[in-house]
Amino acid sequence: MARQKPLNLYRNIGIIAHIDAGKTTTTERVLYYTGRKHQIIDVHDTKDGKGSTTTDYMEQERKRGITIQSAAVSTEWKNHRINVIDTPGHVDFTIEVNRSLRVLDGAVVVFDGVAGVEPQTETNWRLADQYKVPRLCYINKMDRIGANFAHCVKGIRERLGANAVLCQVPLGSHDDFMGMADLIAGVGYIWLGDDKDSKWETVPLDELAAHPRVQALTNGADKQWVADLAKLREQSIESAVEADDAVMDTYLTSGETPSLETLKKCIRKGCVAGTLIPVLCGSSYKNKGVQQLLDAVIDYMPYPGENGGISVVDEDGNVVGEQAVTDDAPVRALAFKVINDPFGTLTFTRIYSGVIRKGDALYNVTRDKKERIGRIVEVQADHTREIDEVRAGDICAFVSLKETETGDSLTDPGHPVLLERMRFPDPVISVSVEPKSRNDVDKMSTALYKMVKADPSLKMEVDKETGETVLKGMGELHLEITIDRMRTELGVEANMGKPKVSFREAFGKSVEHTYTHKKQSGGSGQFAEVKMIFEPGETGSGVVFSDEVVGGRVPREYIPAVEHAIRTEALQGQVAGYEVLDFKARLIDGKYHDVDSSALAFEIAGRSCFREAQRLSNPKLLEPIMSLEVVTEATYLGDVIGDINRRRGTINDQGQRGTQAYVDGHVPLSEMFGYINFLRSATSGRGTFTMIFDHYEEVPSHMVEKLMEKETK
Repeated sequence: MARQKPLNLYRNIGIIAHIDAGKTTTTERVLYYTGRKHQIIDVHDTKDGKGSTTTDYMEQERKRGITIQSAAVSTEWKNHRINVIDTPGHVDFTIEVNRSLRVLDGAVVVFDGVAGVEPQTETNWRLADQYKVPRLCYINKMDRIGANFAHCVKGIRERLGANAVLCQVPLGSHDDFMGMADLIAGVGYIWLGDDKDSKWETVPLDELAAHPRVQALTNGADKQWVADLAKLREQSIESAVEADDAVMDTYLTSGETPSLETLKKCIRKGCVAGTLIPVLCGSSYKNKGVQQLLDAVIDYMPYPGENGGISVVDEDGNVVGEQAVTDDAPVRALAFKVINDPFGTLTFTRIYSGVIRKGDALYNVTRDKKERIGRIVEVQADHTREIDEVRAGDICAFVSLKETETGDSLTDPGHPVLLERMRFPDPVISVSVEPKSRNDVDKMSTALYKMVKADPSLKMEVDKETGETVLKGMGELHLEITIDRMRTELGVEANMGKPKVSFREAFGKSVEHTYTHKKQSGGSGQFAEVKMIFEPGETGSGVVFSDEVVGGRVPREYIPAVEHAIRTEALQGQVAGYEVLDFKARLIDGKYHDVDSSALAFEIAGRSCFREAQRLSNPKLLEPIMSLEVVTEATYLGDVIGDINRRRGTINDQGQRGTQAYVDGHVPLSEMFGYINFLRSATSGRGTFTMIFDHYEEVPSHMVEKLMEKETK
């Protein structure tokens, strides 16, 4: 079957933002205006459990009014197919944004018009930078009290370092928000009402100031935007033409304003290249600006492959080529998400090249396994529709793949290549998990395995000493919701223990140490001697092993055994059994025996040498330090700052953002359990906080014993 729609009529976009900026509300309006659904459900109407928005369909999402897992929906706008992924804004679920951005061609970044750039927005922006995803900014909630468009734009330019080009500016704010002026098209849009089917009036830019509703504006800042429209339009045109040298030369020479079509092409070129970011505004809740946002997605966001294909890498992750997005090439696809569905596992996949049909055999290059494609479905959040084939540029789900996990490369068996993998953060918090009844022991293990397979930011292990099953994740809410989902999705009840912090260890100083392994008990014995220097490394340097042996004092074939021993032993340090970070291990000398030496003997020597050397180095215990931002009313700021200091935290910044005050700081994770209870009590329920892992830092010596005691309780 031939391609039904040309590739340039596709848009694969994600909607990303800080929690409560309006992502899901915006997605609901997008689906309504594109005809995909005929009724709008608002997020705040879902907490009674009776209804749900299209993309927040899980029980846990409805109860909390937040997005927990990214949901994919497909729709059509002006003959273009738009695949939309609505992602979570809560920091515990950054993994969902990470894997969504990995496979998307563009992103709409939604901002709260009052709060502006918030911490999770910065995290998501850095992820988009990492994957080189073109994006446009949508400043939402312009109808809220305290909405400040200038503050938002300043944050986008200064805190995110973006070359923001104003394509729209608001007409009015708060209760007076009536629409926006389109600086590129040279017109204003004034809505006639707030309901979902309300029409708008289109007014030429130079006639806006005389419009009765615009003249009725009383806020000084709102009136200033209108007064500056001609100057702002000129600035936006100048920024747009800079993206195209030929257009800029013509503009500078003739002084004539380029046509609307030419301006849109310039902005698109800059947006796709990542050199400029279009900025729009609106109020999704009040149904203003969403249709214009959809137009901008089509005008400025790239189609699949327009900003390049996907990198092909070798086994070490080094880029060795690029796969263009085209049907006329061997199949190349990336599995970016696995979810447990009642009817079978769904593996969400982005197709980069080739055509995949039902019944095809694919090769999982990552795991060296073969997979047969049984059913292919197009996903509409919690609903699926069976399809017969998918092509380059499509996002789909394969049903019941047995071997494939998040980040795996699926390719034509005859042309295997490895696609660039995703990078996932390490978990920072762990809890013990036990079944509610003895009958559920096996069921719980199976359920946990499924949850871990679906979410790469979860890790499961069994504590060797206690036999406890330990689940590690990105935060208290992340782990709590994982246990709750096991109940609702897999029918397994489990109890969660007290959260524990994932500490780390480090060498306190450089140590030179020699260890001799000698064992003789009849027959051939074991002999190996290694002389090594262990040195603390720079933060983030990892474990670096260097072979500096000269003169064959340790035969070449035994060196890998020593390196393997060091890397394995580093997973369990000598202070409290935590992983040892950032050190250099130099093998400088050693001895061997012609008969009694072996790779095993050198591995044992390497392990023992590491253990003894770490103990001799005055090892350090490291704890995760979190970047914390608290937003509340100014009245409560003193109590919040005092509490952060009591928790061994440091204050970096504080100030006013819109009508709210904020404080930024760094706090040890071990001091932050149950923080939400304190914040609710201290701020009469008006405070919110965001906490993101920042770095590891040495635990003060007088605190080590106290913290270890707390962890073992």
